[in-house]
Amino acid sequence: MASLTAAALLVPVVAAPGTSSAAVRAAGHAPQAPAQLTVGDRAEPLNVEGTPMFGWRPRDVDPGEVQSAYQIVVRSDPSKGRGETVWDSGKVDSARQEYVPYAGPALARGAAYTWTVRTWDRTGKRSAWSRPASFEVGLRDQDWQASWIRRTTAEADDYTLARKDITVGASKVVRARVHIAASHQYALHLNGEVVDRGPAFAYPDDGFYRTVDVTGKLRAGQATLGALVHWYGSGQGRPKGEPGLLVRLVIEHADGSRQVVVTDGTWQVQRGPWKQAPRRNGDGGDYVEEIDGPAEEALRGWDRPGFDASGWQPAQVAGAHPTPVFKKLQGQEAGLSYTTVRPRKVTRLPSGALVADFGKVIPAVPVVRFRDGRAGRHVDMDAGYVLTADGSVSRSKSDNQSTDLSYGYTQRDGDQTFRAFTYEGFRYFEIAPGGGAEPGDISAVVQHTDVDLSRTARLRTSDRGVDATYDLMRRSALYGSQTQFLDTPTREKGQFLGDSADVSLATMAAYGERRLSRQAIREFIASQARYWPDGRLNAVYPNGDGKRDIPDYTEMFPGWVWDYYEQSGDTDTLAVAYPVMNAVAGYVRRHIDAGSGLVVNLTGGSGQYQYGIIDWPATMRYGHDMDTAARTVINVLGVDVFNASARTAEALGRKDEAAAFRREAQALTEAVNAKLRRSSDGVYIDGLKADGSQSAHASQIANAYALAYGVTPAADRAKVLDYTAGLGMRMGPFTVHRLMQALGERPDSFVTRLTDTQGPGWGNILARGGTFTWESWDAPETGQSHSHPWGATALLDINRTLLGVTVTAPAGATVRVRPPASGVDRASGTIPLQRGDVSVDWSRRGGGFSMTVDVPVNMRAEVHVPAASADRVRVKGQARFTGMRDGHAVYEVGSGRVSFTS
Repeated sequence: MASLTAAALLVPVVAAPGTSSAAVRAAGHAPQAPAQLTVGDRAEPLNVEGTPMFGWRPRDVDPGEVQSAYQIVVRSDPSKGRGETVWDSGKVDSARQEYVPYAGPALARGAAYTWTVRTWDRTGKRSAWSRPASFEVGLRDQDWQASWIRRTTAEADDYTLARKDITVGASKVVRARVHIAASHQYALHLNGEVVDRGPAFAYPDDGFYRTVDVTGKLRAGQATLGALVHWYGSGQGRPKGEPGLLVRLVIEHADGSRQVVVTDGTWQVQRGPWKQAPRRNGDGGDYVEEIDGPAEEALRGWDRPGFDASGWQPAQVAGAHPTPVFKKLQGQEAGLSYTTVRPRKVTRLPSGALVADFGKVIPAVPVVRFRDGRAGRHVDMDAGYVLTADGSVSRSKSDNQSTDLSYGYTQRDGDQTFRAFTYEGFRYFEIAPGGGAEPGDISAVVQHTDVDLSRTARLRTSDRGVDATYDLMRRSALYGSQTQFLDTPTREKGQFLGDSADVSLATMAAYGERRLSRQAIREFIASQARYWPDGRLNAVYPNGDGKRDIPDYTEMFPGWVWDYYEQSGDTDTLAVAYPVMNAVAGYVRRHIDAGSGLVVNLTGGSGQYQYGIIDWPATMRYGHDMDTAARTVINVLGVDVFNASARTAEALGRKDEAAAFRREAQALTEAVNAKLRRSSDGVYIDGLKADGSQSAHASQIANAYALAYGVTPAADRAKVLDYTAGLGMRMGPFTVHRLMQALGERPDSFVTRLTDTQGPGWGNILARGGTFTWESWDAPETGQSHSHPWGATALLDINRTLLGVTVTAPAGATVRVRPPASGVDRASGTIPLQRGDVSVDWSRRGGGFSMTVDVPVNMRAEVHVPAASADRVRVKGQARFTGMRDGHAVYEVGSGRVSFTS
């Protein structure tokens, strides 16, 4: 297609006067069949809870295309031909392609269904039907008809093997599913193979289960179903509860027969080959793993038919599900991905010890093969974050988050493999001399939340420091996400609310992640019902210490929910969260002082967290005045509570409630601007003292928050931004996302903060050899975590500021593309959004500018091209000029690739 000036742009196909609608429909092509079908953001899910929510990607080769309508058909019993039609939506005029709810008759629990979808384009042309996709409905609690079992033991760190021999019927197996729940961790075995792994760090009265397809692993004859279950009491991320295993295996045969195997008193249990060992740290974390090789040898084949289990105990039955302890289960949406990696380098020290360097910090279990073991030989092993001067792994508490990262293994004769069960974060792994290990026999199994890595966000710019920082953030966000968002993969592993809000934004931006964010949001929703009738939320949930809050963490929740909705378009979760957000607003409202109009002494927290954590660790507060009653940060977050609640109310059609929230947000904003700024220059101070006097300190965080949350009046933004940028970096990794959001208006300062190798920041982490974002910029000096994903959140700001892409409507239905005027000279990348992946490639050379934008079907982009006038812009592709704005020619772009040159 030839280049065109703005005056002669191609526009979307519309009927000209005198042209029939049939002629318009004749133009262009029919859409292609939809692809990437999902239910609840999962392809082929096996345990759908509640109303199935359908999603797909409409496809079309024509530019500027949208979906004007869809039709969904759900059929039953896919193992028997096409099945009968259960629900036909008919043609629905809608552009919605995400979270479309099933609206047919009740679906059978545990049953399988297929579904297909077709779409219509803007001219009324219809696509072919998509390939059928399947989903299976989850179980109700009464459907299990199985008992919770365990081993009778008082061990604090309990590893139990459980097994059951079964006989599979002669008719061909056409469908077989294992439903499994356990506390706290398990590995599901079938005929000598591990077919599933999972943690179950949830409250026993509100737990999760998984469903596993084992159809191809069963055939007529003998089989053995088993599990290794690890229960280790309450701790960070692990609530109080009891050990237990619940299994239901359903086998369906070609002749119509059905076998059901469940956990009950006929199962046999035995102690696993782990020795009792101390805890790794004092935070209620994991235990050191000491594996007994000879005991392991005696158990060889325990998960296969023919094993002699005559010495095993009968399982203790804790009761049929649901029990007074294990009351409720729901299908787990967030899964884990496992990858075996090899060290980048293995060094043999003069002592004979082997030190493996995996190149970066990873959340993993170490694996070592000993090809020539000797019975009774004990091997000491240590993981760690840094090396000492002699090349050995540092065991220093300050280097390893006050955590004992040692492992022990007692060998047996012959070839054998040590494999830990519980992951930790580490970079280096050392094997003591005399263990018999060889460099090529060391590996690790990395685990993280299961995302589609083919849709990972990509960015490359003219600044290598920016690129390295982006990669650091992207990796850190992924490795800090398991079946919970983590504080750190090494020390606490708790799902903190503030951390989760941060890491969720990063994983959604970097990987299009939705399931873990949705699960975490719903878990924190549950914390309010469990513990906080006054509207607060737990600071960590689930957790072993029960009721604990941090005031500003509670305030962060409504904004997080809205951010999730903007990225996903998930109205159902928004509706579930709204009453909780309303309660949070009530909590904030009750602390507004009638005289000042400000939030004063927001109840909650203890010690250094009382009335609000502000930033963390304490060194990252950079002198913030904590001796204030009306804190600026808490008040600005209060404004966001009301604003996010207003946006949510409006999205749900509650206009009167939205208006009321907006009035509250405006009143609090006015109070902040009237009472919490210096009269001399309008800069925000840290707060008001108990006597109403102003704090003498004006922190960066107070000013960055006011800017980022839109509290600063437009006329004052420039001078407040001057002050904020002039402070350099005086916020910690936990809150720095808001500084970067504010600096988006100053791209040069934005890039400086990203890449500075001397002062605090990501550039300094990289310059000092860091491979994972830190808990604090001074982590090496203060003994803080070297693997804290909350420093990854600014990845979202890089997408917005340097690549120039901002989501402007839920599900990414519309985006704005506006490259920065400075900071970098070029940037190219791809961002995974709910409706598809948006790609941008722009560069500025000399006096010229060029940009290519690639937009998925059913999305629109508002593209800002720097230009003195529209006639200075040449366009290749389909776009519509909408006007000049702030030195930019603005275009509306639909699906397809469009290039601009000015």
